[in-house]
Amino acid sequence: MKNIVVLVSGSGTNLQRIIDTIEAGEIQNAKVALVVADRECYGLERAKNHHIDTVLIPRGKNFSSELAKIIPENTDLIVLAGFLSILKSEFCENWTGKIINIHPALLPKFGGKGMWGMNVHHAVIEAGEKESGATVHFVTPGIDEGEAILQKSFEVTPEDTPETLAGKVHEIEYEIFPIAINKVLGN
Repeated sequence: MKNIVVLVSGSGTNLQRIIDTIEAGEIQNAKVALVVADRECYGLERAKNHHIDTVLIPRGKNFSSELAKIIPENTDLIVLAGFLSILKSEFCENWTGKIINIHPALLPKFGGKGMWGMNVHHAVIEAGEKESGATVHFVTPGIDEGEAILQKSFEVTPEDTPETLAGKVHEIEYEIFPIAINKVLGN
């Protein structure tokens, strides 16, 4: 059984998708062993509802060092699912190839500092992009610079707003996240 640690900052919808796909057998031979949050959030409640251990480490300059102390040694994969804190370089390097993130755009476009949530969707609309989507990628010390594992796109229509893009991206995230996790775990 492969052990997954999920890091969250918000409502935990992608965490819920991971839990559901594990329970349904779509993600095989794996379990969410721990959920860590950098602030009080509903993602922690989702984990508790499924009897998954949780830890709250307040965001700040010591977050990565505190996280390093509590990650179980037998962790096979660390998944950032709506996680908004930036992990320190040393932490990323210690877990090279074992940390993945989902980003609400087609990286390398619309990645980097400040490019999260609705900021991304506003930027896509303002740039007049013809397509958008989501990317699951490896986490490296550079923000959103890790190798893409899986991407999926959709057409941006003239009627789209940042809010409609957000909805379309969430659908794609729910679709590709379990596939990417299976791929990284070698399933």
